[in-house]
Amino acid sequence: MTHAFNPTILREYDIRGIVGDTLTEADAYGLGRTYAAIAREEGARRIAVGRDGRTHSGMLQASLVRGLTEGGIDAVLIGMGPSPMLYFATYYLDVDGGIQVTGSHNPADYNGFKLLLKGRSVFGQEIQGIGQRARAGQWSTGTGTTEEVDIREAYVDRLLEGYSGKPFHVGWDAGNGAGGPILDMLLDRLPGQHHAIYTAVDGTFPNHHPDPTVEANLEDLKRLVLDRELDFGIAFDGDADRIGAVDGKGRVIWGDQLLAILAEAVLKDQPGATIIADVKASQVLFDRVAELGGQPLMWKTGHSLIKSKMKETGAPLAGEMSGHVFFKHRWYGFDDALYAAIRLIEAVSQSGKSLTEIMDAMPKTMATPEMRFQVDEVRKFAIVDEVRDRLGAEGAKVDATDGVRVNTPDGWWLLRASNTQDVLVARAEAKDEAGRDRLVAQIDEQLGKSGITRGESATH
Repeated sequence: MTHAFNPTILREYDIRGIVGDTLTEADAYGLGRTYAAIAREEGARRIAVGRDGRTHSGMLQASLVRGLTEGGIDAVLIGMGPSPMLYFATYYLDVDGGIQVTGSHNPADYNGFKLLLKGRSVFGQEIQGIGQRARAGQWSTGTGTTEEVDIREAYVDRLLEGYSGKPFHVGWDAGNGAGGPILDMLLDRLPGQHHAIYTAVDGTFPNHHPDPTVEANLEDLKRLVLDRELDFGIAFDGDADRIGAVDGKGRVIWGDQLLAILAEAVLKDQPGATIIADVKASQVLFDRVAELGGQPLMWKTGHSLIKSKMKETGAPLAGEMSGHVFFKHRWYGFDDALYAAIRLIEAVSQSGKSLTEIMDAMPKTMATPEMRFQVDEVRKFAIVDEVRDRLGAEGAKVDATDGVRVNTPDGWWLLRASNTQDVLVARAEAKDEAGRDRLVAQIDEQLGKSGITRGESATH
């Protein structure tokens, strides 16, 4: 037997597509068989399996598990829950890895799989290797078993272990995602007054799209915080590995601002530690980490890449603009929005200020949103290379960690190629609006020299 995946679903960090179109039950089965063969070669025998609350996640999980067991792997089913609960299961249970069926923050018709094996994320070339092995039919055979284990109480116990936050008045928006039931359990035990919306799981996401890094999706949370005069609000994406937040005035606290707040508390406990953020983060964050005595490290965007860099450097904390926050300090090093929320409450408590006061004190900059525009897949990396080479020849200050990040007297701008889509991503940040406009003009100038006009879809 062999299986051919639609190549568009074999992404950099996971396997993901549109159910019934690019992603099918046959793909779930083929993944199970292929993963089983790879896992067995590495000495693995038992794998934890979880799923999010999408309407098709149960169906895909059933086919996945059939593939795993027919490949000779025992599947430990932890039921529906957030992706971080599956990550937790790989530490808590006697298993050798894990697979979460999830469409993450994508629209309701998407689904996919996040893969872990032997303490690492499976990503990049390993995911391409899964496609190659499936096509070649390099599968193992066996008669694996299945069992169901409820780890929800253990997960909530671990989330609250060592908690020392003050009793704030907090609003919560679970976005009808898989984290809702765990959030309800958590709030029953968390000190303070809590007002939660959309904790009932609904895979059609009837209230708003579950991605808290898009400001429009935070409108209901802002209204809740302002109407009830709460201290702040916290939101999660569809599988609760991304966090969003607003302060008492309803202002969005972006990923790099959250990281700055969290870093202060971590660096008090681990002076001089490395704090990692992706290339899209504000210079204000990197300066703040240095000011606090930490070692700021700019790294490539992508949760799997960040996790690998954390292991390499021993960093206790890392984060991305996309709302992924990774704690190794008192945690396991994976991205968990529920845990990040708990640590945010602790960090605000330790500061002696309100979250609104912390936000008021942050340096003000003028940043663009993330500008994304389509280009030909075959050209996207070449364009970034061309821009980097031209700027290098001109003597510009260029950081090429992930794409091109250029520092100027006005501030900085970034151009990088998406690892998962046929898209270029740009961002700029300056001290004022005029400076920001000059930076955007520099981006447009460089794109023009490569024959590209920036827009919703770039043209040649």
